[in-house]
Amino acid sequence: MVSFRLSNKTASPSIKLLVDDPIVVNPGEAITLVCVTTGGEPTPSLTWVRSFGTLPEKTVLKGGTLTIPAITSDDAGTYSCIANNNVGNPAKKSTNIIVRALKKGRFWITPDPYHKDDNIQIGREVKISCQVEAVPSEELTFSWFKNGRPLRSSERMVITQTDPDISPGTTNLDIIDLKFTDFGTYTCVASLKGGGISDISIDVNISSSTVPPNLTVPQEKSPLVTREGDTIELQCQVTGKPKPIILWSRADKEVAMPDGSMQMESYDGTLRIVNVSREMSGMYRCQTSQYNGFNVKPREALVQIIVCYPPAVEPAFLEIRQGQDRSVTMSCRVLRAYPIRVLTYEWRLGNKLLRTGQFDSQEYTEYPVKSLSNENYGVYNCSIINEAGAGRCSFLVTGKAYAPEFYYDTYNPVWQNRHRVYSYSLQWTQMNPDAVDRIVAYRLGIRQAGQQRWWEQEIKINGNIQKGELITYNLTELIKPEAYEVRLTPLTKFGEGDSTIRVIKYSAPVNPHLREFHCGFEDGNICLFTQDDTDNFDWTKQSTATRNTKYTPNTGPNADPSGSKEGFYMYIETSRPRLEGEKARLLSPIFSIAPKNPYGPTNTAYCFSFFYHMYGQHIGVLNVYLRLKGQTTIENPLWSSSGNKGQRWNEAHVNIYPITSFQLIFEGIRGPGIEGDIAIDDVSIAEGECAKQDLTTKNSVDGAVGILVHIWLFPVIVLLSILSPRR
Repeated sequence: MVSFRLSNKTASPSIKLLVDDPIVVNPGEAITLVCVTTGGEPTPSLTWVRSFGTLPEKTVLKGGTLTIPAITSDDAGTYSCIANNNVGNPAKKSTNIIVRALKKGRFWITPDPYHKDDNIQIGREVKISCQVEAVPSEELTFSWFKNGRPLRSSERMVITQTDPDISPGTTNLDIIDLKFTDFGTYTCVASLKGGGISDISIDVNISSSTVPPNLTVPQEKSPLVTREGDTIELQCQVTGKPKPIILWSRADKEVAMPDGSMQMESYDGTLRIVNVSREMSGMYRCQTSQYNGFNVKPREALVQIIVCYPPAVEPAFLEIRQGQDRSVTMSCRVLRAYPIRVLTYEWRLGNKLLRTGQFDSQEYTEYPVKSLSNENYGVYNCSIINEAGAGRCSFLVTGKAYAPEFYYDTYNPVWQNRHRVYSYSLQWTQMNPDAVDRIVAYRLGIRQAGQQRWWEQEIKINGNIQKGELITYNLTELIKPEAYEVRLTPLTKFGEGDSTIRVIKYSAPVNPHLREFHCGFEDGNICLFTQDDTDNFDWTKQSTATRNTKYTPNTGPNADPSGSKEGFYMYIETSRPRLEGEKARLLSPIFSIAPKNPYGPTNTAYCFSFFYHMYGQHIGVLNVYLRLKGQTTIENPLWSSSGNKGQRWNEAHVNIYPITSFQLIFEGIRGPGIEGDIAIDDVSIAEGECAKQDLTTKNSVDGAVGILVHIWLFPVIVLLSILSPRR
């Protein structure tokens, strides 16, 4: 929060820099930038920023004064002073700091361009070029010397300071009609006007021994055979005087060199590659550059790298489930390897060696087991080996039955006329029942949620289970309203199979007549709630524990209403590709009630409540509608809320007075951005009106269309809908 007194003197800021632009300094010097305010009410605050990157760590700031001690080339750039007093736009003034420097001196020799001969010859022209990078470039000057004595431009010694055909910072010395007396050492010296920077001096020898380069590759250096992970050196031998810089690049494909560039320089003709990978196999080109040598057609040579690597195989891992006395065949295939000409294999069961051999022309090896028994179940490993290493296929051969799959399409509890007890009709199908031996029983484990001890019993199975067959077992004597964990494990003569666990949670049935209903979305059938096919996207079930680690921060719940990170809830995910205004609609099951007089008031009331979570700066709208039986196109607004409610669960309570079977609709509307997730949980309907404290003391329900909805006005609503039809 920013506060200040508004008066007739209030004004936006203005500033002035007490420095030149640009500022040119030598490295090592200290520089001070001064910024002062020339106007603004309230008094503006002053800050300094750098156009690219942060201010140097050694920077000293004091109000509007910035000091950089012992400046370096890395400190160069544009620095800006910004004044702000929260009135109008901030004021900004900038200056550019240039740190003077000379670097990277190079030369090249160009033989007579009017003759095709690359050699230097008496009586012909020769040009010596010298190039230096300078900051600032306009301060660069060159001087030429021969054998230490100053040279001046003449008819036979023509000196040019800049060459329009060459990049900036280049000087040329043209020797016309070369004579024997012109042999010697020529030196170009680069300087910056004003001094303070060390000169760069480059020597070039012109003599009868100055000859163009020649490039060769030692026979034993190509091809180079190496293994992945090794360090190798590629060599191109260059002769001639002077020896130029060698450029290395890939010759067989347009890909980058190991350092990420398209070309790498070498001053001795050697290219060193650390941690070689198989992608680095191929041909490499070395060629002479003009730098520090002759400016002639490049000499080229090729060096081949062959990288040996262990076989890549498939499958890396495969689980095979098969019953006893049946056969199984495992196959391990080679995808690629180098060298491939000498490949051997070995099969093992645990540490026991089963078979070894050598590949001929085939690309795979197989191992069959004719009749499975307890002795030959286990982990089989096939290692395929070359001189670079081994690739491995692993197979888990087991007789374990697959896990059962719980059936969620029936309503959860079985209604009982006992006050404290409920039953549950547990239903499941068996995944791939014919894959292994016949399932003779299931081990059923049950424990109250939050407890440690499992109570177990066996459910006998007679005959073979068919694929898709629905198996039913009634759980009785379950205590209201407790939730239970149920674990189901298939048993065969091999032993235990894979287990499946689910949570069952008490909620009163909705048929034949509504008494009470509670849904915490813990079960897979989400209490028979369904997605609306006419909306833009769906509600999603999740818990904090199962939430994607890449979820959008600053939105959505960090636990369910009870504080559990394992508890489930329903939510709308508003990340891309969702767009503003798109809707997700969740439909409740249809609740049946005893028939009432549709034209008269009713005394039967129900308290409808739920928890909702609306946290994030882009929260849209959560609406709840009531739909009556036979009126599928009419939806009565029941409750609504919008905007950010903070990182907490709120509770809504609404009295409803239905006269016939009805359905509730939760509608989530996506807001303007990705931080707009909306969640709901613990939906309840109980016979009787909500307690007054529930309607008044819970977290407020803003934007509610109406807390009390008297459906006995139903004929009026129907008449209005006929006169003014809705979509």
